[in-house]
Amino acid sequence: MAFIIGRKIEMTQLFKDDGTVVPVTLVKAEPNVVTQVRTEEKDGYTAVQFGTESSKKLNKPESGHVKDLEPVRTLREIRVDSTEHTRGDKIDVNVFEPGTKVDVVGYSKGRGFTGVMKRHNFKGGQATHGNKDQQRMPGSVASRPQGKVIKGQRMAGRMGTDRVTVKNLEVVSVDIQKNTIAIKGAIPGARGGLIMITARDGKTIWQQ
Repeated sequence: MAFIIGRKIEMTQLFKDDGTVVPVTLVKAEPNVVTQVRTEEKDGYTAVQFGTESSKKLNKPESGHVKDLEPVRTLREIRVDSTEHTRGDKIDVNVFEPGTKVDVVGYSKGRGFTGVMKRHNFKGGQATHGNKDQQRMPGSVASRPQGKVIKGQRMAGRMGTDRVTVKNLEVVSVDIQKNTIAIKGAIPGARGGLIMITARDGKTIWQQ
């Protein structure tokens, strides 16, 4: 099973041999290192833990975990049925080939504190007939005068920075020299956002 961690670069377009334009998102994925292999006998499940992004500032638990390996600050884990990976293995972009179907996991762009019209698509109030400064207000939120607000009401609040999975995307091209992967279509997150790419032949776990 193929998997790797990278950073979103930007969206662009590529041209096929017949001149067809393909919108793609570029992801830069430096070589990942396998930091731990979990087994059914020892841990109760089979998984591969791997990391990326070298860092010299790790605390003692983190430094001990990656002892004798390249110090990495970003770790992720993926469950697999079986694996041939061992601790210290390198994972490069060449594990993917053009045409491979993949799932991409990331975090959507943060929008900050937003109102109900932007967050929940409320239509807003009337702009005439004595209505003043209430065009973007949520309206009534209680069932009776001075009643309690029912849990789950759609109200203003934080929007974005949600974990998003986009499934069944296609790898268009792989550049081994630049460590980049071109994926057809859009993927979640802003430029520079952390992205996890997995081939569509297993179950993934995204860990913060």
